[in-house]
Amino acid sequence: MPSPAPLAFPSENALLTGLGERLRLARLRRHLTAVAVAQRANISRPTLAKAERGDASVTLGTYLRILAIYGLEQDLTRVASDDVLGRRLQDLALPPPRKGRT
Repeated sequence: MPSPAPLAFPSENALLTGLGERLRLARLRRHLTAVAVAQRANISRPTLAKAERGDASVTLGTYLRILAIYGLEQDLTRVASDDVLGRRLQDLALPPPRKGRT
């Protein structure tokens, strides 16, 4: 029996659903069948269907293999690439500059 999908907040579900839809559209634009993509990604057809629905139980590695088939794997490098909040928190933790120095 498969394990249930991890619980996600509604906003997270919306993001995953959007990703799944974009993956499905990428496949259709390339005129690839679901069977062909599943075979190339070394996944089952039902797993591809789950990914295209944005199912939270699909692993990141599976999403990456699908992206690679479409030539989109480098899009993953943009995820969290500019951590604005993290940089601000880091800057707040730095000691203030000493007076008399620039």
